[in-house]
Amino acid sequence: MKFQKFAIFSILALFLLPILITPNEATTIVPNQNSIQNRLIKCLTNHSNDSYPISPLIYAPENTAFSTVLQSYIRNLRFNTTTTSKPLLIITATHVSHIQGAILCAKEHGIEMKVRSGGHDYEGLSYISIVPFFVVDMFNFRSVDVNIEEETAWVDAGAILGEVFYGIANKSSTHAYPAGVCPTVGAGGHITGGGYGNLMRKYGLTSDNLVDAKVVDVQGRVLDRASMGEDLFWAIRGGGASSYCVILSYKIKLVKVPEKVTVFRVLRTLDQNLTDVVEQYQRVAPNLDHNAFIRLTLGVTNSTKTGLLTNQATFRCLFLGDTQTLVSLVHENFPLLGLQKSDCHEMSWLESVLFYSDFANGTPLETLLNRQPSSLTSLKRKSDYLKNPIPRNGLEVLWKIMVELRTPQLTFNPYGGRMAEIRADTTPFPHRAGNMFKLQYATNWNEGENERSNYYIDLTRKLHAYMTPFVSKNPREAFLNYRDIDLGINHQGPKSYVEGKRYGMMYFKDNFDRLVKVKTMVDPNNFFRNEQSIPILPH
Repeated sequence: MKFQKFAIFSILALFLLPILITPNEATTIVPNQNSIQNRLIKCLTNHSNDSYPISPLIYAPENTAFSTVLQSYIRNLRFNTTTTSKPLLIITATHVSHIQGAILCAKEHGIEMKVRSGGHDYEGLSYISIVPFFVVDMFNFRSVDVNIEEETAWVDAGAILGEVFYGIANKSSTHAYPAGVCPTVGAGGHITGGGYGNLMRKYGLTSDNLVDAKVVDVQGRVLDRASMGEDLFWAIRGGGASSYCVILSYKIKLVKVPEKVTVFRVLRTLDQNLTDVVEQYQRVAPNLDHNAFIRLTLGVTNSTKTGLLTNQATFRCLFLGDTQTLVSLVHENFPLLGLQKSDCHEMSWLESVLFYSDFANGTPLETLLNRQPSSLTSLKRKSDYLKNPIPRNGLEVLWKIMVELRTPQLTFNPYGGRMAEIRADTTPFPHRAGNMFKLQYATNWNEGENERSNYYIDLTRKLHAYMTPFVSKNPREAFLNYRDIDLGINHQGPKSYVEGKRYGMMYFKDNFDRLVKVKTMVDPNNFFRNEQSIPILPH
């Protein structure tokens, strides 16, 4: 009966979802496109620094390399189709003057400017739009300058996390940076959106460990923390810099890790007391020693006994300590997992990054320098925050829902530790104390199945709909770096503030209005904008 009620609710929820014009569905007609392109190119060339000419770095659609440059940093194949909106130009900037010129020319000709660092924005908002636009691609800004004596590093916006991690470990075996576990993510968007990884419970978010930044503002000025002021510096530590400026580089604070850490990856299926195990996990994971981070991913697999689909849980752990201490900790606090010493592996922190990303043991560390993911798919992501454990009957229905839906996965990222100690208004990222887990809903499908995108997106929405009674409310919180266009879209018209508040409250809660005030102060004409940017105050 409960399952039937859920099915009815899911169908109703889909009909009640807001009708949004998503960027890849846009059919905006660009009048005199060649004329606009020519004027932009002329403007960019005229404002080019003689020592750093911009002409070789401008790619128009008629250029044979245009598609290669565009596609090289598209990480969601859902936005790599013939119907996806394309930029008028791509500028592969190599010098700050190229960015300054791009801002000036975009303002002069009224064209929207997008900035792409790593291309991992889940909704592709750094390289697609519903209006005419061009892209400034930051992949040439990729320096990582580590200062171990100061325990800091300057990281360019276009550097990928793998390059950052490798650069740190190349200088020290006992230093790290609390960032994400996907090595091909660009630092530019990751850090300014909040950023997190498996050092979160020990050291907080990626943006919590940011001490300075260099940016280009709407006037083309290069600013650091001292010259931009604390209001703007506050806003770009979790509020998304794409609403305010162009990030050139960050000064990050390094953290200490042991020379050897311990990891494990343990799988359990429904017939291995999965309900009991997950019940205990929910109570334990946010309250463990701060040195332990255990992520849970729920999915489905074929049963080895029946061959039918069944539920499977994958527990991944990073522990800043040795195997014996970890095994004792888990046996005392999480005995139902049944962890064995043989499940655990001691390795360097840098090796643990590869392990956590499911690379095979023995994978060369230099793999972290590969800027191309090992595989690409079409995908949809959504997020939630869990303040109380899902009750047993909720889990039992969840198992049935996930088997029925087949494809979506649900990942639990535990909070507690340092995350519960930082005030909600210290940075724009508000999801601190009171949250037990950050949830991610993830659905992937193959490139050849793009015509079925809506089907797979709806699967993700159905799982998200089922979780409604268990997650945060008023607002239902969401994570900016898990960009989700379902939460609302800003058409940048007279209702911009109202449209922005809809998704803004979910991403930023009570910090939203402060972000709007900073935006109005530093970018009063709303030059830096996208489909989910921070709006200016209404006139």
